[in-house]
Amino acid sequence: MELRGLHHVSAITAKAGNNFEFYTKVLGMRLIKKTVNQDDTNVYHLFYGDHIGSPGTELTFFEIPHAARTHEGNNSISEISLRVSSDDALAFWKKRFVEYGVEHEGVTTRFQRRVLPFKDPEGQRLVLVSDQENKGVQGGIPWEGSPVPQEYFILGLGPVKLTVPNIEPTEVVLTELLGFRKSGTYPSSISGQNPIVVYETGEGGTGAEIHIEERTDIPRERLGRGGVHHVAFRVDDEGKLRKWIEKINESSFVNSGYVDRFYFRSLYFREPNGILFELATDGPGFAVDETEQHLGENLALPPFLESKRKEIESKLKPLNTKSTY
Repeated sequence: MELRGLHHVSAITAKAGNNFEFYTKVLGMRLIKKTVNQDDTNVYHLFYGDHIGSPGTELTFFEIPHAARTHEGNNSISEISLRVSSDDALAFWKKRFVEYGVEHEGVTTRFQRRVLPFKDPEGQRLVLVSDQENKGVQGGIPWEGSPVPQEYFILGLGPVKLTVPNIEPTEVVLTELLGFRKSGTYPSSISGQNPIVVYETGEGGTGAEIHIEERTDIPRERLGRGGVHHVAFRVDDEGKLRKWIEKINESSFVNSGYVDRFYFRSLYFREPNGILFELATDGPGFAVDETEQHLGENLALPPFLESKRKEIESKLKPLNTKSTY
Protein backbone atom coordinates (compact mmCIF):
# COMPACT_ATOMS: atom_id res chain seq x y z
CA MET A 1 0.00 0.00 0.00
CA GLU A 2 1.18 3.50 -0.81
CA LEU A 3 -0.34 6.89 -0.08
CA ARG A 4 -0.66 8.99 -3.23
CA GLY A 5 0.24 12.35 -1.73
CA LEU A 6 -1.50 15.18 0.08
CA HIS A 7 -5.31 15.15 0.06
CA HIS A 8 -6.26 18.28 1.99
CA VAL A 9 -5.24 20.50 4.87
CA SER A 10 -7.81 21.86 7.34
CA ALA A 11 -7.18 25.11 9.20
CA ILE A 12 -9.09 27.44 11.52
CA THR A 13 -10.69 30.82 10.87
CA ALA A 14 -12.63 33.03 13.27
CA LYS A 15 -14.50 34.83 10.47
CA ALA A 16 -15.77 32.72 7.58
CA GLY A 17 -16.90 35.75 5.59
CA ASN A 18 -13.52 37.45 5.66
CA ASN A 19 -11.84 34.12 4.95
CA PHE A 20 -14.02 33.64 1.88
CA GLU A 21 -13.14 37.11 0.65
CA PHE A 22 -9.39 36.58 0.94
CA TYR A 23 -9.13 33.10 -0.52
CA THR A 24 -11.47 33.71 -3.46
CA LYS A 25 -10.90 37.40 -4.26
CA VAL A 26 -7.19 37.78 -3.49
CA LEU A 27 -5.82 34.25 -3.92
CA GLY A 28 -8.37 33.44 -6.63
CA MET A 29 -9.12 29.93 -5.39
CA ARG A 30 -12.53 28.41 -6.05
CA LEU A 31 -14.95 27.83 -3.20
CA ILE A 32 -15.78 24.24 -4.12
CA LYS A 33 -17.97 23.38 -1.15
CA LYS A 34 -19.84 25.57 1.32
CA THR A 35 -20.97 23.24 4.07
CA VAL A 36 -20.90 22.96 7.87
CA ASN A 37 -18.61 21.34 10.37
CA GLN A 38 -20.19 17.90 10.72
CA ASP A 39 -19.20 17.85 14.40
CA ASP A 40 -20.63 21.35 15.06
CA THR A 41 -23.29 22.31 12.53
CA ASN A 42 -23.58 25.86 13.88
CA VAL A 43 -20.49 26.92 11.93
CA TYR A 44 -19.19 26.77 8.39
CA HIS A 45 -16.69 24.37 6.89
CA LEU A 46 -15.36 25.95 3.69
CA PHE A 47 -13.40 24.07 1.02
CA TYR A 48 -11.23 25.85 -1.55
CA GLY A 49 -9.47 24.19 -4.46
CA ASP A 50 -9.04 23.93 -8.20
CA HIS A 51 -11.75 23.86 -10.89
CA ILE A 52 -13.32 20.61 -9.60
CA GLY A 53 -11.87 20.27 -6.11
CA SER A 54 -9.38 17.61 -7.13
CA PRO A 55 -7.77 15.62 -4.30
CA GLY A 56 -4.53 17.35 -3.39
CA THR A 57 -5.86 20.85 -4.12
CA GLU A 58 -8.15 21.29 -1.13
CA LEU A 59 -7.48 23.86 1.57
CA THR A 60 -10.36 23.84 4.07
CA PHE A 61 -11.32 26.01 7.02
CA PHE A 62 -13.37 25.30 10.11
CA GLU A 63 -15.04 28.44 11.43
CA ILE A 64 -14.63 28.93 15.18
CA PRO A 65 -16.13 32.36 15.95
CA HIS A 66 -14.16 34.45 18.45
CA ALA A 67 -11.24 31.98 18.39
CA ALA A 68 -8.12 33.48 19.93
CA ARG A 69 -5.09 33.83 17.71
CA THR A 70 -2.69 30.92 17.39
CA HIS A 71 0.37 31.13 19.61
CA GLU A 72 2.95 29.57 17.31
CA GLY A 73 5.11 26.78 18.63
CA ASN A 74 5.99 23.12 18.70
CA ASN A 75 3.91 19.98 18.06
CA SER A 76 2.21 21.72 15.17
CA ILE A 77 1.51 21.94 11.47
CA SER A 78 3.44 25.15 11.13
CA GLU A 79 3.23 26.01 7.44
CA ILE A 80 1.10 25.26 4.36
CA SER A 81 2.42 25.50 0.82
CA LEU A 82 0.36 26.28 -2.26
CA ARG A 83 1.60 25.36 -5.73
CA VAL A 84 1.91 27.68 -8.73
CA SER A 85 3.09 26.74 -12.19
CA SER A 86 6.41 28.55 -12.52
CA ASP A 87 9.02 30.89 -11.14
CA ASP A 88 7.45 33.67 -13.24
CA ALA A 89 4.18 33.14 -11.38
CA LEU A 90 5.91 34.12 -8.13
CA ALA A 91 6.76 37.52 -9.62
CA PHE A 92 3.07 38.01 -10.47
CA TRP A 93 2.07 37.05 -6.94
CA LYS A 94 4.63 39.29 -5.27
CA LYS A 95 3.23 42.24 -7.20
CA ARG A 96 -0.34 41.20 -6.32
CA PHE A 97 0.52 40.92 -2.63
CA VAL A 98 1.86 44.49 -2.69
CA GLU A 99 -1.31 45.66 -4.46
CA TYR A 100 -3.62 44.03 -1.89
CA GLY A 101 -1.54 44.73 1.19
CA VAL A 102 -0.78 41.07 1.92
CA GLU A 103 2.02 40.47 4.42
CA HIS A 104 4.82 38.68 2.57
CA GLU A 105 8.56 38.09 2.37
CA GLY A 106 10.86 38.02 -0.64
CA VAL A 107 11.23 35.18 -3.13
CA THR A 108 13.86 32.70 -1.99
CA THR A 109 14.90 29.06 -2.53
CA ARG A 110 13.99 25.99 -0.48
CA PHE A 111 14.86 22.45 -1.44
CA GLN A 112 15.90 23.65 -4.93
CA ARG A 113 12.54 25.36 -5.54
CA ARG A 114 11.65 29.04 -5.63
CA VAL A 115 9.17 30.03 -2.92
CA LEU A 116 7.31 33.11 -1.69
CA PRO A 117 6.25 33.10 2.00
CA PHE A 118 3.19 35.13 3.04
CA LYS A 119 0.39 35.30 5.62
CA ASP A 120 -3.37 35.61 5.37
CA PRO A 121 -5.19 38.31 7.41
CA GLU A 122 -5.44 36.00 10.45
CA GLY A 123 -1.74 35.18 10.42
CA GLN A 124 -2.00 31.79 8.69
CA ARG A 125 1.54 30.83 7.61
CA LEU A 126 1.56 30.13 3.88
CA VAL A 127 4.11 29.70 1.11
CA LEU A 128 3.70 29.79 -2.65
CA VAL A 129 6.00 27.19 -4.22
CA SER A 130 7.00 27.02 -7.87
CA ASP A 131 6.27 23.81 -9.78
CA GLN A 132 8.72 24.74 -12.52
CA GLU A 133 11.01 21.80 -11.74
CA ASN A 134 8.31 19.46 -10.38
CA LYS A 135 8.51 15.89 -11.67
CA GLY A 136 6.07 14.30 -9.23
CA VAL A 137 2.34 14.49 -8.54
CA GLN A 138 0.66 16.77 -11.06
CA GLY A 139 -1.15 19.93 -9.99
CA GLY A 140 -4.82 20.73 -10.39
CA ILE A 141 -6.95 22.35 -13.08
CA PRO A 142 -7.18 26.17 -13.25
CA TRP A 143 -10.64 27.61 -12.68
CA GLU A 144 -11.90 29.85 -15.47
CA GLY A 145 -13.92 31.95 -13.02
CA SER A 146 -10.89 33.01 -10.99
CA PRO A 147 -9.88 36.70 -10.87
CA VAL A 148 -6.30 35.43 -11.24
CA PRO A 149 -5.05 34.64 -14.78
CA GLN A 150 -5.04 30.89 -15.42
CA GLU A 151 -1.26 30.74 -15.91
CA TYR A 152 -0.83 32.01 -12.33
CA PHE A 153 -3.68 30.09 -10.69
CA ILE A 154 -2.98 28.18 -7.46
CA LEU A 155 -2.76 24.54 -8.55
CA GLY A 156 -3.06 22.81 -5.21
CA LEU A 157 -1.24 21.95 -2.02
CA GLY A 158 2.51 21.92 -1.81
CA PRO A 159 4.72 20.61 1.00
CA VAL A 160 3.28 20.77 4.52
CA LYS A 161 5.72 21.60 7.31
CA LEU A 162 5.53 20.08 10.79
CA THR A 163 7.43 21.51 13.76
CA VAL A 164 8.21 19.03 16.56
CA PRO A 165 10.55 18.84 19.57
CA ASN A 166 11.75 15.34 18.66
CA ILE A 167 11.76 14.29 15.02
CA GLU A 168 12.45 10.60 15.59
CA PRO A 169 8.97 9.27 16.55
CA THR A 170 7.26 11.25 13.80
CA GLU A 171 9.78 9.96 11.27
CA VAL A 172 9.07 6.39 12.37
CA VAL A 173 5.34 6.90 11.77
CA LEU A 174 5.89 8.45 8.36
CA THR A 175 8.43 5.92 7.10
CA GLU A 176 7.59 2.65 8.85
CA LEU A 177 3.81 2.96 9.20
CA LEU A 178 2.74 5.23 6.33
CA GLY A 179 5.45 4.35 3.83
CA PHE A 180 7.02 7.77 3.23
CA ARG A 181 10.62 7.96 2.00
CA LYS A 182 13.25 10.35 3.32
CA SER A 183 14.34 12.37 0.27
CA GLY A 184 16.67 15.08 1.53
CA THR A 185 17.23 18.11 3.73
CA TYR A 186 17.60 21.87 3.41
CA PRO A 187 18.85 24.53 5.85
CA SER A 188 16.54 26.06 8.42
CA SER A 189 16.01 29.81 8.17
CA ILE A 190 16.60 30.03 11.93
CA SER A 191 20.21 30.27 13.02
CA GLY A 192 21.59 27.28 14.94
CA GLN A 193 18.74 24.90 14.12
CA ASN A 194 19.01 21.47 12.51
CA PRO A 195 18.26 21.15 8.79
CA ILE A 196 14.63 20.62 7.80
CA VAL A 197 14.04 17.03 6.67
CA VAL A 198 11.94 16.18 3.61
CA TYR A 199 9.80 13.02 3.26
CA GLU A 200 7.84 12.00 0.17
CA THR A 201 5.25 9.43 -0.83
CA GLY A 202 3.71 8.16 -4.06
CA GLU A 203 5.12 9.88 -7.14
CA GLY A 204 6.82 12.44 -4.92
CA GLY A 205 7.23 16.09 -5.85
CA THR A 206 5.61 19.19 -4.44
CA GLY A 207 2.20 17.56 -3.97
CA ALA A 208 3.46 14.60 -1.94
CA GLU A 209 5.87 15.94 0.67
CA ILE A 210 6.01 16.48 4.42
CA HIS A 211 8.82 18.68 5.76
CA ILE A 212 9.81 18.35 9.42
CA GLU A 213 11.52 21.01 11.48
CA GLU A 214 12.93 19.94 14.85
CA ARG A 215 12.88 22.69 17.48
CA THR A 216 13.73 22.40 21.17
CA ASP A 217 13.76 26.14 21.90
CA ILE A 218 10.02 26.93 21.68
CA PRO A 219 6.89 26.01 23.69
CA ARG A 220 4.02 23.88 22.47
CA GLU A 221 1.70 25.66 20.06
CA ARG A 222 -1.67 26.95 21.31
CA LEU A 223 -4.02 26.45 18.38
CA GLY A 224 -6.51 29.12 17.38
CA ARG A 225 -7.38 31.25 14.38
CA GLY A 226 -4.57 31.25 11.85
CA GLY A 227 -3.52 27.74 12.87
CA VAL A 228 -3.82 24.33 11.23
CA HIS A 229 -6.03 21.55 12.57
CA HIS A 230 -4.87 18.53 10.53
CA VAL A 231 -3.29 17.24 7.33
CA ALA A 232 -4.83 14.48 5.20
CA PHE A 233 -3.15 12.04 2.82
CA ARG A 234 -4.63 10.49 -0.31
CA VAL A 235 -5.93 6.92 -0.43
CA ASP A 236 -7.22 5.55 -3.76
CA ASP A 237 -10.59 4.25 -2.65
CA GLU A 238 -12.63 2.78 0.18
CA GLY A 239 -11.17 -0.70 -0.29
CA LYS A 240 -7.66 0.65 0.27
CA LEU A 241 -8.86 2.70 3.23
CA ARG A 242 -10.24 -0.45 4.88
CA LYS A 243 -6.78 -2.02 4.55
CA TRP A 244 -5.19 1.07 6.08
CA ILE A 245 -7.65 0.88 8.97
CA GLU A 246 -6.52 -2.70 9.61
CA LYS A 247 -2.90 -1.61 9.53
CA ILE A 248 -3.42 1.33 11.91
CA ASN A 249 -5.42 -0.91 14.26
CA GLU A 250 -2.50 -3.35 14.35
CA SER A 251 -0.26 -0.51 15.52
CA SER A 252 -0.56 1.03 18.96
CA PHE A 253 -2.34 4.15 17.77
CA VAL A 254 -5.78 5.08 18.99
CA ASN A 255 -7.79 6.09 15.93
CA SER A 256 -11.22 7.16 14.77
CA GLY A 257 -11.97 4.07 12.73
CA TYR A 258 -13.95 4.48 9.53
CA VAL A 259 -15.58 7.90 9.16
CA ASP A 260 -17.98 8.81 6.34
CA ARG A 261 -17.55 12.47 5.39
CA PHE A 262 -19.87 11.99 2.37
CA TYR A 263 -17.42 13.68 -0.05
CA PHE A 264 -14.71 11.24 1.01
CA ARG A 265 -14.17 8.46 3.60
CA SER A 266 -11.59 8.89 6.33
CA LEU A 267 -9.53 7.64 9.25
CA TYR A 268 -7.94 9.94 11.85
CA PHE A 269 -5.12 9.37 14.33
CA ARG A 270 -2.47 11.38 16.16
CA GLU A 271 1.21 10.65 15.73
CA PRO A 272 3.49 10.72 18.83
CA ASN A 273 4.10 14.48 18.71
CA GLY A 274 0.35 15.08 18.83
CA ILE A 275 -0.21 16.11 15.21
CA LEU A 276 -3.50 14.93 13.73
CA PHE A 277 -3.18 12.86 10.54
CA GLU A 278 -6.07 11.82 8.31
CA LEU A 279 -6.21 9.26 5.54
CA ALA A 280 -8.90 10.23 3.01
CA THR A 281 -10.21 8.62 -0.16
CA ASP A 282 -10.08 10.37 -3.52
CA GLY A 283 -13.83 9.91 -4.02
CA PRO A 284 -16.76 10.23 -4.26
CA GLY A 285 -15.72 13.90 -4.69
CA PHE A 286 -17.44 17.27 -4.48
CA ALA A 287 -19.67 16.88 -7.52
CA VAL A 288 -21.68 14.14 -5.79
CA ASP A 289 -24.36 16.66 -4.76
CA GLU A 290 -23.68 19.67 -7.03
CA THR A 291 -22.77 20.08 -10.68
CA GLU A 292 -19.21 21.11 -11.49
CA GLN A 293 -20.53 24.37 -12.90
CA HIS A 294 -22.19 25.36 -9.62
CA LEU A 295 -19.83 24.01 -6.96
CA GLY A 296 -19.85 26.04 -3.77
CA GLU A 297 -22.71 28.33 -4.71
CA ASN A 298 -25.24 27.04 -2.17
CA LEU A 299 -25.08 25.50 1.29
CA ALA A 300 -24.43 21.79 0.75
CA LEU A 301 -25.38 19.30 3.45
CA PRO A 302 -24.71 15.56 3.49
CA PRO A 303 -27.87 13.42 3.51
CA PHE A 304 -27.67 12.72 7.23
CA LEU A 305 -27.98 16.49 7.96
CA GLU A 306 -30.52 17.41 5.28
CA SER A 307 -33.51 17.01 7.64
CA LYS A 308 -32.00 19.77 9.82
CA ARG A 309 -31.42 22.24 6.96
CA LYS A 310 -33.79 24.97 8.17
CA GLU A 311 -32.35 24.88 11.68
CA ILE A 312 -28.78 24.90 10.38
CA GLU A 313 -29.36 27.74 7.92
CA SER A 314 -31.00 29.87 10.60
CA LYS A 315 -27.79 29.86 12.65
CA LEU A 316 -25.33 30.68 9.84
CA LYS A 317 -24.41 34.20 8.83
CA PRO A 318 -24.34 34.72 5.04
CA LEU A 319 -20.85 34.91 3.58
CA ASN A 320 -19.83 38.36 2.36
CA THR A 321 -21.50 39.27 -0.92
CA LYS A 322 -19.89 42.69 -1.33
CA SER A 323 -16.15 42.53 -1.83
CA THR A 324 -13.89 44.47 0.51
CA TYR A 325 -10.97 44.08 -1.91
